Amino acid sequence: MDNLEIKGKWNVLKGKFKQRYAELTDDDLTYVEGKEDELLGRLQEKTGKAREELIDEINKL
Repeated sequence: MDNLEIKGKWNVLKGKFKQRYAELTDDDLTYVEGKEDELLGRLQEKTGKAREELIDEINKL
């Protein structure tokens, strides 16, 4: 799945991501509707994971 499905459940997902990746800050995890690419870019930079990997991980949480 290549769509990022986080609308409405981001606060829960944000907590799970902070547990998995301690180096992430609240600023890194700020979600603004319509700016998913920026969020993914910040996550890629901090985690070193590919965009597709992150999308899969988020959608599985």
